[in-house]
Amino acid sequence: MLRVLMGAVMALLIGGLAHAQTRVETIELNSKLVPSPVKVSVLLPAGYQATQKLPLLLMLHGGGGDNSFLERMRPTVEAAWTAKDFPPAVVVTPDVGRSLYMDFKDGSQKWETFLVTEMIPELRRRYGLSAERGKTVVTGISMGGLGSLRLGFDHPEVFGGLAAMEPGIEPALAFDDVKMRNRFQRDDAFFASIFGEPVDRAFWKTANPANMVLANRNAILKSGLAIYLEVGDQDMFHLDEGAEYLHRVMWDHGIPHEYRLVRGADHTGKTVPVRMRDALRFLDREVLNPLPADETLAAARPRIERLRRAMGVPDDQPRPPLPPTSPAR
Repeated sequence: MLRVLMGAVMALLIGGLAHAQTRVETIELNSKLVPSPVKVSVLLPAGYQATQKLPLLLMLHGGGGDNSFLERMRPTVEAAWTAKDFPPAVVVTPDVGRSLYMDFKDGSQKWETFLVTEMIPELRRRYGLSAERGKTVVTGISMGGLGSLRLGFDHPEVFGGLAAMEPGIEPALAFDDVKMRNRFQRDDAFFASIFGEPVDRAFWKTANPANMVLANRNAILKSGLAIYLEVGDQDMFHLDEGAEYLHRVMWDHGIPHEYRLVRGADHTGKTVPVRMRDALRFLDREVLNPLPADETLAAARPRIERLRRAMGVPDDQPRPPLPPTSPAR
């Protein structure tokens, strides 16, 4: 009993020490592309040194949030570091307002351009980070999940992987097909501020992740971008419908990805840290520390292929592109 108690005490002490050795600092970046200065919170791992060439993880906040999101997610990241579910990295959350992480139609704010062409290079310079795409990943929740998709789909040459959690996306390829149940949290004035008034349908289409993944399909496949998409099946904003739709688009067009519909999970609540841990594990095993080739599969597949041929079954072929029609629900 004493040993168990001492073990628990030591675990608490070690956990507290790990937290004390990490640190969060907030920097400000100025740009002509977006309203400035932009506050950026940066979580540095224990023992951080600028000479380590650490990976960069962008952790994007949701609508109505700001850079303080990183402080709320700090215990989750530190737990992942302690369990070795995710390697030491510099984790960054910029305050982008409710911008959808995109360049506005009128050119007044260019958040996507700022993040990719100014913020990331500056972070790499300032913190001595690796410039490899295989060491650059992005995740986010809600609007941040949308931002993760936008950055990854538009810039697979920059990001090795993305993990989009409950992304704020609509289940349609055309704006006029979006139902109010899938956008009631974004009124007409909000859409007009970003997409023009009236909403520029062609511009909305180019900024919609389902269309983006189709337009950039070849570049995404060539890059090997690792894609993780998840959502709770009880999402209060019906974002499960948008995620399911995007999953079907990627499935029908042969774009490899991992998709999770999380049983009993809503848009907020106690499931979020657990789900973020799963997202970090994915980015670790698929991008930052990829698993070695599976030798058992290398031996098994030829046997299965011979069996298929013996039974007259054609060799596996990529699934033909099927035009998505309507949402799954």
